[in-house]
Amino acid sequence: QKFSLDLSFFAQMLPVTTSATSSDVTTRWFSSSFAGRNNFQDGASRVTTLFFRHLDKQIVVDSRTCDEHDAPIVESTYPLASDSKIVNVDPFRHSSQTTVTYMNRPIEIVPSVLPADFSRLGEECVALEAAGVDRIQWDVMDGNFVPNLTFGPDVIASCREHVDVMFEAHLMVANPDELLHTYVDAGCQMVIVHVETTPHLHRTLGRIRDLGCRPSAALNPSTPLDSVSHVLDMLDMVLVMTVNPGFGGQAYINKMESKVSALRSLISERGFDVDIEVDGGISSSTISGAAAAGANVLVSGSALYNYDEGLDHGVRELRRIATEAQPG
Repeated sequence: QKFSLDLSFFAQMLPVTTSATSSDVTTRWFSSSFAGRNNFQDGASRVTTLFFRHLDKQIVVDSRTCDEHDAPIVESTYPLASDSKIVNVDPFRHSSQTTVTYMNRPIEIVPSVLPADFSRLGEECVALEAAGVDRIQWDVMDGNFVPNLTFGPDVIASCREHVDVMFEAHLMVANPDELLHTYVDAGCQMVIVHVETTPHLHRTLGRIRDLGCRPSAALNPSTPLDSVSHVLDMLDMVLVMTVNPGFGGQAYINKMESKVSALRSLISERGFDVDIEVDGGISSSTISGAAAAGANVLVSGSALYNYDEGLDHGVRELRRIATEAQPG
């Protein structure tokens, strides 16, 4: 027997203590009213308490029986939105743990550097970090897999020392395996490979992980989800391209929203901790559709740079629109 628990209930509790570190906020609630009586199969009536704790963008639910006078504790080191939900919590599996993921993952705004001034990329990265972006995407194109040529690991490495923000390398290249280590050495914490470019995706993703980097896979608009369904356990993120790769400034393909939605359902059903990124044509008019479909990492290039009010305003505006569009 399963039930869904709406976290808006937590918002009504009085937070007793709040402490903060550089990156996490820990909030504890104490409420004896949170304990609920459940009738077990043996006919006994016990008080069951759900204990929550944060674990790598997930919450671990530990269902235990306790005396009705014990005060249950709800603890999280991850911001709990009032409209988030915990799903598939089983109160009858006492003395065991169940890991459940957030239905709404935190929105991350990621700029592509394609519209940046290539003559001063280091300064451009500093400006993006100051604007509050969550990471920077490097669109690596080889003129082979895609009809454009950009930059390689040496250019990325030259910018790494200027900022602390996360770098991800989006490899739009044929034979990505040959140079994986060079992008890790250049300071990229995530490497994205296109499934269309490697015949041994499982091996490639394992190699990225072995290099100490976060593996991700990208899907062109015509590439089906089946191509990643058997490697989801190896992935930190799946990138659904919302344009055909190769050039910036293309129009958003809104048909990809159904693909994003299907992918989010697949990930949730299997219980994996995997982000969904979209890239291509993301602007203030398209970001809500992508976020509503289930994408939480949103790449914006031309649209972000075109904000007259500046990069910081653009980042805040895109994040606000995307967050408001997430399913409640």
